[in-house]
Amino acid sequence: MNITWVIEQLWVKPQEAGKTDVVVTAAWRCNGVDGDYAGTAYGTAGFTLNEGSFTPYDQLTQDEVLGWCWANGVDKAEVEAAVEGQIQSQITPPVIAPPLPWNATQQS
Repeated sequence: MNITWVIEQLWVKPQEAGKTDVVVTAAWRCNGVDGDYAGTAYGTAGFTLNEGSFTPYDQLTQDEVLGWCWANGVDKAEVEAAVEGQIQSQITPPVIAPPLPWNATQQS
């Protein structure tokens, strides 16, 4: 199974505490693929300006922002398990809907 994480959108405050384009929210997505089966989870994470360090907006990397997400309430293992569960439910459905027995085609 292949799991990938992406940041789809960032929201910023144009000015805060003398800094420019301070990221306050990130929209993330976790995608999983196993052959023909796929699952996904989407969410957002919020941040506050950390006085100790600041990365200018144009120098941010996706890995850095994902790290912020995981440090601010996004449980990476839990999200990945949910995506894997979606895929496993497609591979081996826990509930199926077979044809009604009284509507089954009778063979002669």
